[in-house]
Amino acid sequence: MEQLEDVRDKIDEIDHALLDLMVRRTELAADVAAYKAAHHLTVLDRARERRVVADARRRVPEDLKSHAAALMELLMEASRTRQGDILGATSPAIEAIDEALAVAPALFPTDALVVTQGVEGAYQQIATERIFSHAQIGYVGSFEGVFEAVEAGTCDFGILPLENSTAGTVNQVYDLMMRHDVHIVRSCRVKVNHNLLAKPGTRLQDVTDVYSHEQAIRQCEAFLATLPGVRVHVTRNTALASRFVAQSDEPGVCALASRECAELYGLRALAKNVQDNDNNYTRFACIAKGLTIYPGADRSSLMLVVRHRPGALYRVLGIFFALDINITKLESRPIPDRDFEFMFYFDVACPAASPAFRRLVKELGDVCEEFRHLGSYAEVS
Repeated sequence: MEQLEDVRDKIDEIDHALLDLMVRRTELAADVAAYKAAHHLTVLDRARERRVVADARRRVPEDLKSHAAALMELLMEASRTRQGDILGATSPAIEAIDEALAVAPALFPTDALVVTQGVEGAYQQIATERIFSHAQIGYVGSFEGVFEAVEAGTCDFGILPLENSTAGTVNQVYDLMMRHDVHIVRSCRVKVNHNLLAKPGTRLQDVTDVYSHEQAIRQCEAFLATLPGVRVHVTRNTALASRFVAQSDEPGVCALASRECAELYGLRALAKNVQDNDNNYTRFACIAKGLTIYPGADRSSLMLVVRHRPGALYRVLGIFFALDINITKLESRPIPDRDFEFMFYFDVACPAASPAFRRLVKELGDVCEEFRHLGSYAEVS
């Protein structure tokens, strides 16, 4: 039996030969690109790629077929990238990003007409004031109303919650992103501190009913479990719950909401900071109708549908790995009326003006069934 180091030396020799061949293969992409340019052919040739993968699978033992297919797909991806660079290949998404970067405003606005869901005192209002110094805030009754107002042009921006560090994603907002043509232009994180609010004179032992938003209720489950017999009711947001309590004639009704709501609606905190996790943040998105990329945009949100076949998502993730782009969020949502098919949402950390991001957008557009750039933006804290 050979010594381990001798075997490893032989493996290294093979690896070096493979790398040399990979470089030679990629260099030949220049000749392919020249031919395609002369004959007005597209960079992507799916029929040939299928034949190459099928041939690779035939040439190896059964237990290596899937690995051979993955290897050939990666090599062809490198070839496509080189051809695209040579030909200056573009796409509608890249053209839109380039245009947005070329005409980017010097500064993010401080004054704006902003619409958000709920009433005064909601966490959405706090997020709005964090993003804009002097916003005129309008309120609507639903998340969809925010999207509709932005699309109709009746406001400059809309503010929506995306996710909470404890309770997770606000699925309804992501589902609405699928249906509406808007773009994210900024995001922010707001520290969430929930308090049990009641009218003055109410005692903790008098509490019979608690009202709040679904996410707030989930974030305070441990505290609510200490109130035996108390009924919990879901409302559209924490501010609406506070207003309801302030206007109610029923004894023992309370709301889970912020200190701002207590001041606004004349309520008293029976218990403070009752969330299960003190490191509790909600992330909000600021949306606009058109694609605008303001200076400092180092995050982007992408929405895509991969082809309904084995390894499709693996190929997508491989592009992020090859370009050394960090994925900060990956969320999947079922596509209505399409059984067992999903829309994927990616948040990535990468400057919008960087060559890596431009290449990412190009390559994702090539390998995905559907692709949308939802926006590039900076996040404020």
